[in-house]
Amino acid sequence: MNPEEILQKYHDHINPGLADLLQLGGLAAVDERADGAYVWDTEGNKYLDAVGGYGVFALGHRPPKVIEKVKEALDKMPMASKIFINSCEAELGEKLSQATGYQYFMFLNSGSEAVETALKLARLTTGRTTFIGMTNAYHGVTFGALSISGRDVYKEPFKPLLPGVKIVPFGDAEALAEALDESVAAVIVEPIQGEGGVNVPPPGYLKKVRRLCDDAGCFLILDEIQTGMGRTGKLLAEEWEDVKADIVCLGKALGGGVVPIGAVGATEKAWQGFIDNPLIHESTFGGNPLATSAGIAAVEEIMGRQIWNNAHVMGEKLRNALMNEADKYPHLVKEVRGRGLLIGVEMMEEGYGLPMMGFMLEEKTLVAYTLNNPRVIRIEPPLIIGDEEIQWLVSAFHKALVKLDQLAKDLEV
Repeated sequence: MNPEEILQKYHDHINPGLADLLQLGGLAAVDERADGAYVWDTEGNKYLDAVGGYGVFALGHRPPKVIEKVKEALDKMPMASKIFINSCEAELGEKLSQATGYQYFMFLNSGSEAVETALKLARLTTGRTTFIGMTNAYHGVTFGALSISGRDVYKEPFKPLLPGVKIVPFGDAEALAEALDESVAAVIVEPIQGEGGVNVPPPGYLKKVRRLCDDAGCFLILDEIQTGMGRTGKLLAEEWEDVKADIVCLGKALGGGVVPIGAVGATEKAWQGFIDNPLIHESTFGGNPLATSAGIAAVEEIMGRQIWNNAHVMGEKLRNALMNEADKYPHLVKEVRGRGLLIGVEMMEEGYGLPMMGFMLEEKTLVAYTLNNPRVIRIEPPLIIGDEEIQWLVSAFHKALVKLDQLAKDLEV
């Protein structure tokens, strides 16, 4: 099928609104293959993937050792009986425990499902009912995850949502302190907000949140679905402040970019609810051999190569280079921020986000704006990139700014 035929099928059988939006944004090309940091469409065009599946492709596309491990599981037993013990699930749990310091893990199918599990666990173990989330937070689109997320435009059509939720300003420890009381089961926070606009909290914020949770006798849930597995220059972003959560959510890169998987890890104290009630929360496909095999290989690769070091070094280079380009256009770019290879470029106007994304696409570079802040262009390439990819990306960013500058001038006329 040619791209026009595929787009029509999207329109007829997937979602007409989505098809129209993709076409309007110039995103109606069709993926055909991918390798490492690059994607090719059906017309043979090569693109640098600088959005990386929103954090999925930490090891790049089609990492050989992950593919090999998944093929072994496919030939042996792709789905478990759910009656006997699953060896792959046990092995991945051990490897993650050794890598992260969390004692127990449950494996799910997505990040949203991991968040739902974390919320249930916090209620079950503490016996409390209230949750505190953050402004601009994004934890997923299922009901519980949406309830503790922080942008009303996505929540209003689905109200009433989960009761007993308080939202406080991200980065404001004093506001959190005022909201805490004996009804709070958990505070959930992203160490760095991804969809919120790549928002980095003030230094010491996570330590203050940890202390406040301890004082209030509630759990701290860290959503590391996007920041985890090396993305920010540490294996987990919590390490930047030497903080440990009671419950941690993982996903995206954990499947090695090959098989979807989500995970919840916790301390022995926090896990007590699931120990007392081991069958109270389950998933038909959670922990299946295909996904956990991918996870085993991904953890082995990430830990063996200490890939977070490359994320830190390349992230510093990239952020500095982007800032140098942005300084030439202060009327277009407000700020370049982030940590490791999770970088946000905030434009001066919300209307600049979509055309900037389109202009980068014209330069064969894939980026995306963040859902909770459309003026922020998210740059989140695979953690395996080197100087060649940085040069490609910075050149595309420069040319896109030139085009955006001309567009802004034309609109003023």
